[in-house]
Amino acid sequence: MSQPAADDAGLGATMERLGREAQAAAQVLARTPRAQKDAALETAAAALRARAATILAANQRDLDGARSRGLGAALLDRLLLDAPRIEAMAAGLEAIALLPDPIGAVTAEWTRPNGLRIQRVRVPLGVIAIIYESRPNVTADAGGLCLKSGNAVILRPGSESFESSAAIHACLEAGLEAAGLPVTAVQRVPTTDREAVRYLLAGMTDFIDVVVPRGGKGLIERVQREARVPVIGHLDGNCHVYVDRDADLNMARAIVLNAKLRRTGVCGAAETLLVDRAAAPTLLAPLLKALLDAGCEVRGDDACRAADARVRAASEADWYTEYLDAIIAARLVDGVDGAIEHIARYGSAHTESIVTDNAATAERFLGCVDSAIVLHNASTQFADGGEFGMGAEIGISTDKFHARGPVGVEQLTSYKYVVRGAGQVRPR
Repeated sequence: MSQPAADDAGLGATMERLGREAQAAAQVLARTPRAQKDAALETAAAALRARAATILAANQRDLDGARSRGLGAALLDRLLLDAPRIEAMAAGLEAIALLPDPIGAVTAEWTRPNGLRIQRVRVPLGVIAIIYESRPNVTADAGGLCLKSGNAVILRPGSESFESSAAIHACLEAGLEAAGLPVTAVQRVPTTDREAVRYLLAGMTDFIDVVVPRGGKGLIERVQREARVPVIGHLDGNCHVYVDRDADLNMARAIVLNAKLRRTGVCGAAETLLVDRAAAPTLLAPLLKALLDAGCEVRGDDACRAADARVRAASEADWYTEYLDAIIAARLVDGVDGAIEHIARYGSAHTESIVTDNAATAERFLGCVDSAIVLHNASTQFADGGEFGMGAEIGISTDKFHARGPVGVEQLTSYKYVVRGAGQVRPR
């Protein structure tokens, strides 16, 4: 059952305690050797498997509560845990353990004419607050990534996933304890009180170094508006698939269906289909038919409506919309330059894909589209840290500073310069 809201003074004391303990744990993690961190991850993975029944029972309580509050199908899918998803969480922690330890890695080094030897060395960010909705698997992914990258983390799951996240968090604590690390390295806000978010964003600047939001547009807008510490995140996942005149129809059909319908509630799901006007006579109708026959609503321009009577008229707002549902907007564009222009105007700089057998056209698209992830002949649903070989991710960043794209262990580090001399002094 969700925890009751606390009075403001009591909540403030709780949040300050979380901050102080996270700060102390971060100092320990910054100098923890790889073997100890990996042991904690591996034990946590084993605990997830061993406690699967407990986790599923907690998830069922969350699902029952979510259904009683009328949450939609996409949010329920995000919330749902089953045996394969628990196994995926455990395998994700093991994959993180196999990654090289980023802390202490020398990313550049050089020697100056005066003999000073300079190195740029990776270091943790410190204490990270992660605020998320619906997805209980974020508890495992975020906890594991922060641990591997030497950061302490304060997790604030949404109320809808409170029970599931608590059960998963207990597995992370078991891993930390078994490895001889402070369990306060991965903490969870112990209340659903919404005021806890306010503390994380603006009331704990002495403790928290970075905030990472993961959830709906409302949450992310609030975080970006109220945070008094740096934020890593993205606002929308308005992703596009552009099918070029030189695309293979079978490949295009498979990619479009997967990009839209594999999982409609993920941020990498395609929300707009762009088709080269020159390819409309051969490609447009089959692609629309495939989507519509699969149960996807299509909102299109006049050409799309003429190609299939089931297509509904698109409004201007549809080109901006992240549906997170079995709905897609579709239109014709004037070649690759028309696609680039449309994405620049309406896109959210998240993930875009081109389907074409023309290498030169593909390179123009990949070079000119300014999004965090651009793909050639592949589904936008590959926008995922695990699929990039990062083990897992905290989210996809559309920022242009610090981290962009999947946020994995390296993206959760900063760097410092280490300079070694032999008595040099700077002349006047």
